[in-house]
Amino acid sequence: MDKSGLISIINATLFTEHCFSCVTRCRRFGKSMAAKMLCAYYDHSCDSRELFADLQIAQDPQFEKHLNKYPVIYLDMTGFVTRYRDDEIVEKIDEALKKDVGEAYPDIALEAEDNLMDYLLRVSSVKGEQFIFIIDEWDAICREFVPGSKAMDSYVSWLRGMFKSIDAMRVFAGVYMTGILPIKKYKTESALNNFQEYSMVTPRKLAGFFGFTKEEVKALAERHCMGFVELEKWYDGYQIGNEQSIFNPNSVMQAIDNGFCTSFWASTGAYDAVAHYIQMNFEGLKDDVLKMLAGGR
Repeated sequence: MDKSGLISIINATLFTEHCFSCVTRCRRFGKSMAAKMLCAYYDHSCDSRELFADLQIAQDPQFEKHLNKYPVIYLDMTGFVTRYRDDEIVEKIDEALKKDVGEAYPDIALEAEDNLMDYLLRVSSVKGEQFIFIIDEWDAICREFVPGSKAMDSYVSWLRGMFKSIDAMRVFAGVYMTGILPIKKYKTESALNNFQEYSMVTPRKLAGFFGFTKEEVKALAERHCMGFVELEKWYDGYQIGNEQSIFNPNSVMQAIDNGFCTSFWASTGAYDAVAHYIQMNFEGLKDDVLKMLAGGR
């Protein structure tokens, strides 16, 4: 599926006060795929023209302006929370990123007292370049560490130092983050209130870029000789913004690969991750679940 139109929207935010974007969707909705697409498009260390030549973005008048023009920092937070479970995790992230930047700019000294933002500011000043910073699963620390813990407090301070300081606009052409739940869920809005949030509830212009639309699933069903009605029955599960029918892409692709429909999505997370929210009975959710279990709709 061609989701490259997302690039046009992010391009329009670069070098503006809206250059800080945060996209939140549930698991298996293509967030990481989109983040990697943005990396491939912006990264100046490669030539990705052929990857995009036959996609929608290639027709955009701004396509050439931003293609492979920026140093890109890509941070997958899940990789760190998997390896490190202690309160020093944020310091380890900062050190690892400084090391990577140092390898890319060996001619620019890294001072002993530098944090990542100090170093990026020096690199940007010397090289006259601004970075694209892409963070996949920005909320991984928030999900794995207790609120009020040293790790959580350090992370919020790190985010504020990176993206709310007066130097952020000098260092970054754009910042793009993905996550599962919105920023406000983690009481970090004071640290990140300059981010434009594109959530499940308020997707703005990004509703159709995460998940498969009905038209896309119809095309897939025809291409792979599967019944669209059955796919729709199983996986047409979301109304997001102006998109009345959004399908979970992981489930659709697994159904096509396996040749049958079943509940593939349920295997991506444990029940206890949502049990708390069901029991809150927000807007009668618990009552509705009980009604469905009893055979109702």
